[in-house]
Amino acid sequence: MKSDINRLMRERDLDAFIVFGGEEFNSARYYLSNGAKITHGTILKARDGEMLLVCGGIEFAEAQKSGLPVKTSAELGYNDRLKQSENSATEATALFFGDLLREIGLRSGRVGLYGAWQVNKTIALYQLLAAQSQYEFVAEGSPTVIETAMLTKDDEEIARMKSVARRCNEVMQAVWDFIASLRRSGDLLIDAAGRRATIGVVKDLARRELMARGLEDTGMIFAQGADGGSPHSRGEADMPLQIGQAIVFDLFPRELGGGYHHDMTRTWCIGFAPPAVQAAYDTVMDAFDIAVETYGLDKPTHIMQEAVQDHFEARGHATSRSAPKTLCGYMHSLGHGVGIDIHERPSISHLARKDTFQIGNVFSIEPGLYYPELGFGMRVEDLFVIDSAGELVSLTTFRKDLVIPLRDEA
Repeated sequence: MKSDINRLMRERDLDAFIVFGGEEFNSARYYLSNGAKITHGTILKARDGEMLLVCGGIEFAEAQKSGLPVKTSAELGYNDRLKQSENSATEATALFFGDLLREIGLRSGRVGLYGAWQVNKTIALYQLLAAQSQYEFVAEGSPTVIETAMLTKDDEEIARMKSVARRCNEVMQAVWDFIASLRRSGDLLIDAAGRRATIGVVKDLARRELMARGLEDTGMIFAQGADGGSPHSRGEADMPLQIGQAIVFDLFPRELGGGYHHDMTRTWCIGFAPPAVQAAYDTVMDAFDIAVETYGLDKPTHIMQEAVQDHFEARGHATSRSAPKTLCGYMHSLGHGVGIDIHERPSISHLARKDTFQIGNVFSIEPGLYYPELGFGMRVEDLFVIDSAGELVSLTTFRKDLVIPLRDEA
């Protein structure tokens, strides 16, 4: 949580940090600025001091909504640095960062660098910053101070994520209802107006439903048949929906314009499920239940993944542990933290040996099986929060039925 930042800075011997970046969405800047809708801006903090948000004059009013102290770059001399560097923005920024550190009272020390910017610009800036001998600029490996703070959510963050979850579940219901309303016409499924139902039609519907609820799509997966056997295949927009084929529907929207995510997956068959698909689904659902039963506060997260791997391997399925190069079976980690970024800590993987379950974690549990050569993939995913009592609570309330029955047939 944000309240942990000073402690984390002390533990990592950081005297200050700078969060910077361009117009790209910047999760660290969003997090520390309390979601201020700014497209530029730099945040600084000395250890045990308050944060300072520095922005251009055109964003001053928006930046003030962060609740942080705000000053403009012109007020602090950036334009003078730009003239001094003969209009080199990178050189000016390197000099200006020294000015900003002195503004927050730091004349020397270790300074962490965070944010999101183009790689070439970041490297060039870092090289110039390193020449300022009074400061040691630190590029932390993951998890950084900010990533570690984001690992546990406070009550306000959890409330927002519960709201996103509720709306996301409503969208899942709207898509289910649309598919259930389709009619069979020969080999095709058609809607009430006689139009062919395709993956693209379903995705467009889901996007409209998300937007109507203040959410935005961040690349949903709606993959049918063999495409669903590749875990991150998004699905082909022009592919008609088919009776009896497995569909992996992974929906992970965020608040409109950037913010907190939800992450959920359901696997569906329209009309009926072939025996092989039903058997795989039952095995995945057993794995899901095993994962939940394995949970324990303060336990290492890898224990949960290993219990699921044991389950799959005992039934003859390759896993990322038994066959690390496998492209079928169970080939991925069991879950990951979710928040402002869709992938945060903790990691629920047999390779993540240091992560533990902590109060305030929000994370996915998503076992799956993938057999593209057999024409299907399978995944079921809920998002969970560890509440203040240490209990594991699902935020994903939508039912886990495999088959969507059709209401009418032409």
